[in-house]
Amino acid sequence: VQLQASGGGLVQAGGSLRLSCAGSGRIFSSHTAGWFRQAPGKEREFVGGIRWRGSYSTYYEDSVKGRFTVSRDDAKNTVYLQLNSLNPEDTAVYYCALGPRWGSRQARDFGSWGQGTLVTVSS
Repeated sequence: VQLQASGGGLVQAGGSLRLSCAGSGRIFSSHTAGWFRQAPGKEREFVGGIRWRGSYSTYYEDSVKGRFTVSRDDAKNTVYLQLNSLNPEDTAVYYCALGPRWGSRQARDFGSWGQGTLVTVSS
């Protein structure tokens, strides 16, 4: 399975971006879709995801709660990450990946990593 992340770019602090993660078939209906980011010199960290626990639900890393939103469009086999109120600390390469249906925050539990899309936030 190959995921394709897109939508990154350069934005000023306080601005917004929407990232997209396109998959093939109905892959997102049977897996958690997770978003991670990796800043230069830092480890890859969990940002947010959408999982199945009887119904779809989203979950987030604490530092992005209220600013970032994960959503999905099954008709387009695409998962989105809406980034609002961006600050320079959000600068990183953002990745999407597939994880266990019950959800996880650990990168080691995810696979089918996309190539990443760079988000740069200027102050």
